[in-house]
Amino acid sequence: MRQNPVMMSSRNLKTVLLLLVTTAAALAIYALPRIAQDAAYHEFADTQARFGIPNFMNVITNAAFLFTGTYGLSRLPQLPQSPLRMAYVLLCIAVILVGCGSAWYHLAPSTAALTWDRAPMTIAFMALFALVLGDSTAERAGSRLLWPLVLAGLASVAYWQVSELRGAGDLRPYALVQFLPMLLIPLVLLLFGSTRLRATLLWSALIVYALSKVAEQYDAAILELTGFISGHSVKHLLAATAVLAAILAHSDEDQVPGTSP
Repeated sequence: MRQNPVMMSSRNLKTVLLLLVTTAAALAIYALPRIAQDAAYHEFADTQARFGIPNFMNVITNAAFLFTGTYGLSRLPQLPQSPLRMAYVLLCIAVILVGCGSAWYHLAPSTAALTWDRAPMTIAFMALFALVLGDSTAERAGSRLLWPLVLAGLASVAYWQVSELRGAGDLRPYALVQFLPMLLIPLVLLLFGSTRLRATLLWSALIVYALSKVAEQYDAAILELTGFISGHSVKHLLAATAVLAAILAHSDEDQVPGTSP
């Protein structure tokens, strides 16, 4: 069946808009001065050791990522076959690795250990973006972009580490990899809608993830307010909840009514 030229033109315009936003964001990031890793980043409010584990709450709350990623993999047999299946698997595995890497980092926070936290995070961000993009536009396009996106994410962490070793640490590429998908995913959903993925759960995931970043900024204040859990630990729990929502957005049905812009 021949596609309506008007629909094709509208789709092309949306694609161009997506590319323009991506280009503008990249140019804006690189127009900034070099972003060095703040040494104070490693100074968390809750440093209490329990059961012989230093920084206990910041370490143990990473179990939420292990649970979420494992649960996601357990759903795999019930999910329909799709070119985006590998992106889903990679997302779940990356989340498990985030739990391991973040727990390792929080045992003895340092810039070197932070690599094992950030590397799997970039894989998760890029896998999720490939999933949403493929579901909203063309599955094979998302599948083909998966590995280039993952390599770009890992390269951003490698660049940061090499720049740190040279005494001129630069987090700009990593910042782009972390925050650009959070900008593009809602834009993709607004412009193209969704097919198999449940849009409501994807929006929920984005909102909860944003709340996790807010909790991170109020690390000490939340600890003072609650008396038992810090903002950074809350961040772990909220971020894992956001991932769970994204995983549940993958229906075990062959077709889920999506949203149309």
